[in-house]
Parts: sequence; structure tokens; C-alpha cells
Amino acid sequence: MPADHYKEFALRTLRLAACALMFAGGQSAWAEGQPASDPGLAPTVAADLALEADVMELSHKLRCLVCQNQSIAESNAPLAVDLRDQVREQLAAGNSKQDVIDYVVARYGDFVLYQPPFRASTAVLWVGPALLLFGGAGWLAWRLRRRQEEVAADHGLSAAERERARVLLAGADEAAPKSESPESRS
Repeated sequence: MPADHYKEFALRTLRLAACALMFAGGQSAWAEGQPASDPGLAPTVAADLALEADVMELSHKLRCLVCQNQSIAESNAPLAVDLRDQVREQLAAGNSKQDVIDYVVARYGDFVLYQPPFRASTAVLWVGPALLLFGGAGWLAWRLRRRQEEVAADHGLSAAERERARVLLAGADEAAPKSESPESRS
């Protein structure tokens, strides 16, 4: 009954894909319903273009805590605007870029950095994806190997069945009409 195995596998795969689509669609709908920006909020720009370039450079390195998939440079969420203003104020006060990053990290944690440093507290962020990838590949290989063994066990012929098949095939070869070979035609 290998058809039942494949049908069951196909149904499971379809259910999983449907669940994933519903989850992704729900996340998209939720994100669209969230107020991402205040249209009345105009971006603040420093009078000094070099200062503004530094602000934008740092802003691209810092994650928006509201949006989480945008930097504070890309986000118009009120918190992102406030963080950009804080970065601008600190740079204008003469603090170095590293001082500003340290200030934001001290206030909001390593999560605010797009590239957090490798520490015990952030090890999962760095090692987790590789563990998931290799774990998933190992699980998939194990399942495929197990399925091959099940299919082979279901379709294995006994010695008597193999002998009967050999006899039937040998009889079919003798009963089949012989076709002319190219040498006999000439």
C-alpha cells in the first residue's frame, strides 16, 4: 500500500503549507493594522550635513523596537523618531559614535543592534539558525531513510515469489515473437 503512504505524506504537507500560509497572512494583516507612523510627524534633520550623515549611519545600525524589522532610520514610529533625535543630540554634544551605541545598548539591550556581539546571552542568535538548519536536515534524512526501509519491506518478494516471477518471465521470453535482426534482412 505505498499509495496510501504517499497520499498521507501529501496531505500532511498540504496541511503544513496551509498552516504556514495562514500564519504568514495573519502576521501581514496584523502588521498592516498597526500604526507604523504618525503622518503629522516630520523628520528632524540636523543643520550640519556631516552630523546628519553620522546620525543616519548609526540609525541604520540600530533596530526599531516597535517595528523590529526596520532600522530606526527606515521607521517612522514615534519611538524610532525619538531614538534618532537622541542619537542626533548625543552626536551634536560631542559624543563618539561608539559612545552613542553604548548608550542605546545600555538603555535597550543588545536586541537594538542589528549585529549584536557574540556573548553568552546572544549565542542563540548566532548559533540557533545553524542548529535549526542542521537539525532539520538530519531529521529529514532520518525520515527519508526510514520511509525507504518501510517501502522496501512492503515490496520485498519472498524466495518463492522471485522463483515464480523468473519462471513466468522466462516463459514470456520463449512465447514472444522473435523480431528480425538487421543482419537477417539482407
